[in-house]
Amino acid sequence: MAEISDPTTFIGSRPFLSGVDDDDGARRILNSETPQEYLHAKLVSDPLETIPHGLIVRRMDDARVITKSREAPQTPPGMPNMMGPRVLIPIALDGADHTMWRKVLDPVFSPKKMAPLEAAVRRRADELIETFIDRGSADVYDEWCELLPSSVFLDLMGIPQSELAPFLRFKSNVLPSSKHMPTFEEMMKANEECDDWFGTEFDRRRATGDAADDLIGWLLEVEVDGRPITRDELLGICKMLMIAGLDTVGGSMACMLAWFARHPEQRDRVVSHPELWSNAIEELLRWESPVQGQGGFATADIQLPSGGMLPKGTMAMVYISAANLDPEVFDDPLAVRLDRHPNPHIAFASGFHRCLGTHLARMELRAGLDQFHKRIPTYRIPEGVELTYWGAVRAPRPLPIEWP
Repeated sequence: MAEISDPTTFIGSRPFLSGVDDDDGARRILNSETPQEYLHAKLVSDPLETIPHGLIVRRMDDARVITKSREAPQTPPGMPNMMGPRVLIPIALDGADHTMWRKVLDPVFSPKKMAPLEAAVRRRADELIETFIDRGSADVYDEWCELLPSSVFLDLMGIPQSELAPFLRFKSNVLPSSKHMPTFEEMMKANEECDDWFGTEFDRRRATGDAADDLIGWLLEVEVDGRPITRDELLGICKMLMIAGLDTVGGSMACMLAWFARHPEQRDRVVSHPELWSNAIEELLRWESPVQGQGGFATADIQLPSGGMLPKGTMAMVYISAANLDPEVFDDPLAVRLDRHPNPHIAFASGFHRCLGTHLARMELRAGLDQFHKRIPTYRIPEGVELTYWGAVRAPRPLPIEWP
């Protein structure tokens, strides 16, 4: 394999990040409702696959070594920021800067901070269900999965619910999916509009002293390394939180509802025993892996447990979706066991870049899905419908279901 002389040449070959790839194998993952057998077979036959300028990494132990190595930053030096001129904090940072910002932001998303939000999640879930329950059918991706975590995110940030549609439009123009493939011009315009919105709000609050009891208000008061946060830093944090808050949980919810629609006996079991929700969600996160992977750029030779080597100057494409099917880690990995425990999956990524909002996501998934099934315990995908799973976050879009 050749060293990457220009990191920009590698952007298009990361299907789990871009959601777009012309490779047949990538299409079999991105488009398929059930890619797990293919992913598992590739893991067994080719755990370390050599590609131009790097490796595809599929084994869990290799994945953990790369994602926990300071010599494998997620963002290669010289990689341009595809989200505009500002750095996305903390995901686009590595090393000491990343550590500093995680220490600032992690406490905001702790389990203790997220627990009081559960009642609001359940209330919002019910409000959305009321808009379609009497119809007996819905595209639950558009009408529930996407809207629930997005509206919760706006409340958390202190953004009026009247702004939901513009923020969803921003999300669709920066994260490609089967619903919309944005052009480069649309992506850049959406980034400018997002920066303008947060910048105007930042300036208004600073001018009026409006430090409301919300995340933006907290960011305006927090100190970083003994100084107030800058305008550019606030924009980088808000944009990163919005991208994560508007898509990943919604995609995960959609994957889980689709799976339960195809497996009614397992759904009935959890509905009858709601104490299973936490373990069931962990297992379906492992099984579906809505975020397919993460990357690592080697700044030094990295020896891998499998015996391979990631050479300096090359890139690792760590397939989370394959690692979560590793038979060395999971007994009978191609079986979905809703009571599987322990379940050391890496659906929220691994290492230094493990998802900042893990505790919020788990709470939203548990509370939201429990509430949905209290209102609509029996449902199915209409006969003859084939779901399309495709996007930067794996999700069936649309997701039509019907119920008695």
